[in-house]
Amino acid sequence: MGPILTALTGLMGQVAPGIAKSLFPDPADELKRQELAQRLPLALLEHGAAIEAAAASIIKAEAESASWLTRSWRPITMLTFVALIVARWLGYAAPDLSPEEYIKLWDIVEIGLGGYVVGRSLEKVAPQIAGALKK
Repeated sequence: MGPILTALTGLMGQVAPGIAKSLFPDPADELKRQELAQRLPLALLEHGAAIEAAAASIIKAEAESASWLTRSWRPITMLTFVALIVARWLGYAAPDLSPEEYIKLWDIVEIGLGGYVVGRSLEKVAPQIAGALKK
């Protein structure tokens, strides 16, 4: 499971009970609420490959764009976040950034780099797979 899907699954696990409660507000529907709260994250996992493929296609489209800014915004953003993290390790802290915010920056870097690696891997492997399928 990729970092994007991991993040989405964790988020869905947190919001699923609230969604289930708003769909089934009657206390008598407690079993329906529990079932829905369990099924939502599972449905996300079942469609994980499609979600990861969609993320990879977005990154691939950005990388192949004619616009320099479209091609470069993600790497520039990731480098900025990495620089903030490294600066913190070296003892230089940005003013008003809490330790929790640095942890969130690290999470964003992991998701961003994970998506980039998935996209670049797919870009390199796709022609070989397409050639094998044609044979």
